[in-house]
Amino acid sequence: MAKLALTGGGRCNLTNSFEGVGNLALVYPRGFNFMKKALKVFDNEDVSSWFEDRGVRLTTQDDGRVFPASQDAMEIVNCLKSGMRGAKILCSSPIKELPDADFVVLTCGGGKGMDILQGLDIEVVKPVPSLFSLKVDDPITRLQGISCDAISFIPGTKFRSSGNLLITDWGFSGPAILKLSSYAARHLAENNYSGDIGINWTTLEESFVRLSLQNFSEANAGKMLITINPFDISGRLWEYLLSRAGIEGEKRWKALGKKELNKLVSTLVSDIYPINGRAKFKDEFVTCGGVSLLSVDPKTLECRNRSGLYFAGEILDIDAITGGFNLQAAWTTAYIVSHAIFEKCRNFTNFES
Repeated sequence: MAKLALTGGGRCNLTNSFEGVGNLALVYPRGFNFMKKALKVFDNEDVSSWFEDRGVRLTTQDDGRVFPASQDAMEIVNCLKSGMRGAKILCSSPIKELPDADFVVLTCGGGKGMDILQGLDIEVVKPVPSLFSLKVDDPITRLQGISCDAISFIPGTKFRSSGNLLITDWGFSGPAILKLSSYAARHLAENNYSGDIGINWTTLEESFVRLSLQNFSEANAGKMLITINPFDISGRLWEYLLSRAGIEGEKRWKALGKKELNKLVSTLVSDIYPINGRAKFKDEFVTCGGVSLLSVDPKTLECRNRSGLYFAGEILDIDAITGGFNLQAAWTTAYIVSHAIFEKCRNFTNFES
């Protein structure tokens, strides 16, 4: 519940409209094949209906993210708590081994919560962090607070993402970076969060950027480069990128030489920075990894090797980019497990009677 209260900046981004999401692999880097089938059982519209039927008004933003209309995550927390009346809840009570019970559901997420599975014949994909910002060792951090639409990528790989990029006092953040960290979570972990990150500050193809600069240079021949640019890049960032390209900002556009043009194009579409670690925020990141989906029955999420043991939520090897998709996976898997247990109990009761 504490983690739920933190999501969406304390507003609780509980799901997404999925509008425009044609390929689930773009939002679920791991587990998209499972989610494709699971969402047919309990999808985003079912989540919205579930909460609205319990008095929670919801609102959908232009980017597809769904929040409580109150913009208060505690409304979601309290709604869930109200449905748990009569249940015995034990906090700060660690379980060192699986209890002897007819049904056990583990929803403890990644990391230490999975220690309880040690010694059991259950395949676990090593959990590593996902959805984090990146530290970079470069003076660009002096421009903290500036944001723009950009494409981020890991040079030499197929990992890339687009969206708003925020320059921080430690490096880069924002959706363009968080999505990249999700796609490349295991790659970054294996490289100890070092290497390079590339930024395309225009989101455009190199050939188009080159043509735009040439045309802009002709149309603004007498103006200084520092005063105007064709890509709506903020003044301070544009000035910094000019210096990265080794170009004096006071130079007139008509004086921009071919070599300088080539260097400026390269800086705008493939600006490379050294990664110097990841930013760590306790209790707020998602994990990549967990109980392998091969270890569970996809229709019930019951462990294949241990009857009565079920898994739901982040403990499974399912994770997503930002936007409410991770919570959607939690709601969907919880629904599948609860109904599987309900059916077992109902069949057992019918058998007894």
